[in-house]
Amino acid sequence: MDKAANGWINGFIGVVIFAGSLPATRAAVIDLSPTFLTCARASIAALLGLALLLVLRQRRPDRRDLPLLAVVALCVVVGFPLLSALALQYVSSAHSMVFLGLLPLCTAIFGVLRGGDHPRPLFWPFSIFGSAFVVGYAVQGGIKASLQGDLLMLAAVVVCGLGYAEGARLSRKLGGWQVISWALVLSLPIMLPIALLTMPASFDHVGAPAWLGLAYVSVFSMLIGFVFWYRGLALGGIAAVGQLQLLQPFFGFGLASLFLHETVSGTMLVATLGAVICVGGAKKFAA
Repeated sequence: MDKAANGWINGFIGVVIFAGSLPATRAAVIDLSPTFLTCARASIAALLGLALLLVLRQRRPDRRDLPLLAVVALCVVVGFPLLSALALQYVSSAHSMVFLGLLPLCTAIFGVLRGGDHPRPLFWPFSIFGSAFVVGYAVQGGIKASLQGDLLMLAAVVVCGLGYAEGARLSRKLGGWQVISWALVLSLPIMLPIALLTMPASFDHVGAPAWLGLAYVSVFSMLIGFVFWYRGLALGGIAAVGQLQLLQPFFGFGLASLFLHETVSGTMLVATLGAVICVGGAKKFAA
């Protein structure tokens, strides 16, 4: 299997895993505060990542890698989880997925600015039309808006795109799972104390959905998903593989409908087909 195909396969697995993040976060913030959730998920993932680094005897990153790791930590360990958790206090997980339609385009832009990608000109129309398909599908469903929630989700998407691009750059040198593990470890001295300080006085009110949501975002969204995602971006190209995120909202809509009983429009099939076509076009013209 060539490097590009391997990158697309890894990227697709990462997208499938990430698709459950917003529904799981939505379930968790019903009973847990966004700050505690953000810090707890990062701390749990960091301890798992640290164990992997120690057991597999990975060398420490160079000093010059630390600023980039700090950016990754600020963006994908702190920024996106916290901003999206705050947003989900005001909007449904289905509504928040509207903004995920902008994430592939945002990732591609940062891939060009920071990752050294140089897509061909026809790449951009496919990326823009793909984002329009996803956003248009979500908006036509008549989803109620919240200015505060929308601004928080928009900020979350921007910092996430930057974190993906910077993490992919480092993955070419350190490896995908090593990057997210070191970024998590770097954040642990801050996130763990805040998690303990913001921990509820009692967990009696926390239901099973919230615990399952916390478990999912800690293990899968914060660690395992990034193992595949950063490897996919590093092998297949940030701008190109990043377009797979166009499919993420549709996986997420299905999960939100199945587990959270949120309404999903029957036009999903048409919009998904449009997104798939755009992903294919973007892949063709990415290199």
